[in-house]
Amino acid sequence: MKRYGFVAAAIVVAVAGCAQMRAMTGGSWETLVDGDKGLENFSRVGDANWRAEGGAIVADRGKGGHLVSNKTYGDFEIRAEFWAETDTNSGIFIRCNDRTKITAVNCYEVNIWDIRPEPKYGTGAIVDVAAVAVPIANKAGGRWNTYEITAKGSQLTVKLNDVQTVSVQDGKLASGPFTLQYGPGVQNAQGGVIKFRKVQIRPLEATKAGY
Repeated sequence: MKRYGFVAAAIVVAVAGCAQMRAMTGGSWETLVDGDKGLENFSRVGDANWRAEGGAIVADRGKGGHLVSNKTYGDFEIRAEFWAETDTNSGIFIRCNDRTKITAVNCYEVNIWDIRPEPKYGTGAIVDVAAVAVPIANKAGGRWNTYEITAKGSQLTVKLNDVQTVSVQDGKLASGPFTLQYGPGVQNAQGGVIKFRKVQIRPLEATKAGY
């Protein structure tokens, strides 16, 4: 009986230890956009007409602009629910190293643009880092979608509506704010509307080996 009691106690301790290690891999989710609330969690760059409207954060006019997160993040997961037109040019830029000049060079640009002139970096791609197959199989236009973006060390992974679109190693950028974009359309025509109704982020921590 003593032997069985010792084994049972050891199992309980091991399970508790593993649970603790799992808890260390991710922090709590922080909701930055919830319906039409959350603009105060971002600063504005550019002239896009971001506003709260119809249960979402919306933009549909301007030469282009970003909502830039007030906080900086290193390793993290983002979950974002968005609605786009077929001609919408938008995206989520992550790990930006300059919060006033947002480009695909100083950020990773996870694109939302079904009709991008260079389609391999259209919806689901990370511009100039990870391409999608052409013709684009996973498009966003005309419906609500969910992006799941994971950045952990140099590993970057993107899922659109539960389908992995890219997974790549790139260590160029380690941390920074993220942004929500409204961009001009093809040949600088006015792009279609972009709406975000839920944006959440949680920091990730290093996983300890052996669990």
